[in-house]
Amino acid sequence: MNKNILATIVVLIVSLTATQTRAADSPNILWIIVDDMSAHFSTYGEELIKTPHVDALARRGVQFNHAYVTAPVCSTCRSAFITGMYQTSIGAHHHRSGRGTEKIHLPDGVRLIPELFQESGYYTTVTGWPIRDDERLGKTDYNFEWDAQMYNGADWARREEGQPFFAQIQLPGGKLRGGTQESTERFVARIEKTFGNSTDPRDVTLPPYYPDTDIILQDWAAYLDSVRETDRVVGEILKKLEEEGDLKNTIVLFMTDHGISHVRGKQFMYDEGLHVPLVIAGPGIEAGQVRDDLVEHIDIAALSLAYAKIEIPDSMQAKDIMADDYKPRRAVFAARDRCDETVEHLRSIRTQNFKYIRNYLHQRPHLQPNAYKDNKSIIKSFKEAGLNGNLNEVQQQLLAPARPAEELYDLKSDPHEINNLAQDPAYADLLRHFRKSLHRWEKQTGDHGVNPEPTAMFDSDMKLYVDTMEARRRPIEHINTIKKNIELMRTWASEGK
Repeated sequence: MNKNILATIVVLIVSLTATQTRAADSPNILWIIVDDMSAHFSTYGEELIKTPHVDALARRGVQFNHAYVTAPVCSTCRSAFITGMYQTSIGAHHHRSGRGTEKIHLPDGVRLIPELFQESGYYTTVTGWPIRDDERLGKTDYNFEWDAQMYNGADWARREEGQPFFAQIQLPGGKLRGGTQESTERFVARIEKTFGNSTDPRDVTLPPYYPDTDIILQDWAAYLDSVRETDRVVGEILKKLEEEGDLKNTIVLFMTDHGISHVRGKQFMYDEGLHVPLVIAGPGIEAGQVRDDLVEHIDIAALSLAYAKIEIPDSMQAKDIMADDYKPRRAVFAARDRCDETVEHLRSIRTQNFKYIRNYLHQRPHLQPNAYKDNKSIIKSFKEAGLNGNLNEVQQQLLAPARPAEELYDLKSDPHEINNLAQDPAYADLLRHFRKSLHRWEKQTGDHGVNPEPTAMFDSDMKLYVDTMEARRRPIEHINTIKKNIELMRTWASEGK
């Protein structure tokens, strides 16, 4: 045998053995990722419901009070945390993009977290709950091309003896209540059967930017019950770990993909859409920690690699927020671009005390036409309240035909972000500071959103969107609304709006 070939084989064997040894000595990593849910857990101060399992997990480890997503909608958020990169830096910033004939490919050097775990000897899984016997994978929803082989299956119990696992469990969370009054009522009936009771809408206190309509109150109560149900499932997941002897050697991370789906929650730059719970517990993590520093959801990529003793790529934007030498962020950034057919371009910066929002398409209304959101009962109820004159001045702002180009909020005195200080001369210097900071971040991170989405990509995704709705036999009125909105987006773009 050629000596060079023999030497190469020896190196590969030694490398493989070292990887297997390192993996065997490393902890398991489990991510529990929940859809459409803000930090409405009792450990975060929610008083109307109890969430004993998430609370107990927080007591076992560390609770982050100021964790924020970099994108307030699922596919862009998920594209970000699975790479440890801002979705704007990798071209994955438009929701459900790259799904048609036009595809999105990751920039050179950007790796997916499951690939890195798999290459290091880990058994990699992604699943829903309960785990299906047919090994059907759970939600991924990435906006770029990727190889499904980076996941070994759905159930980590099928790994080899002694092999550690990197697992993700995707839970429906806030989506459980559905989007209509009928689906909400069905969910509440299910909750009453499970728990023996449901949250009383009469006990709900809404944020001041929402009117107290019966539908919105009932929806919020059902949403809180979806938090209770999520907590119950977390208990089942932890029980599986304990029964299989894995709990003591598993880092468990609990997080949501963005905030509650509501009028100014999901898809928008306010804290209701960006602020998420983040709880981490497991071997080597000191119990009872509560941290108030700012962290971004993409940071879960770096810290997970670090716990597994896997080298963090130098190009990764995520930070190991659990490292001894970690220097806390002074600000967190977020972006929202096209969602389904609705073209948008929003950016935000949040510090401990202030929020800055840039509305690049400020000539458009805050509630742009969007078939997905406009079909929800809560949106219909909100708009109906507006037509009937039942909105106060703060609530009415959401129905204005245009928005301010910039928004600035003092989060200490105005945590609900309703008093825009952007036109206040006393904050002129701070406003200029945030403008420069945003421009610097866009440039340094290579924000793809600074340029409009290519027409070919928009057309490709919209064709698939309409075709999918037709294949699912959605009501013709809904499909026609989507088509109408698509044409409106093209018209507004041609008008420079």
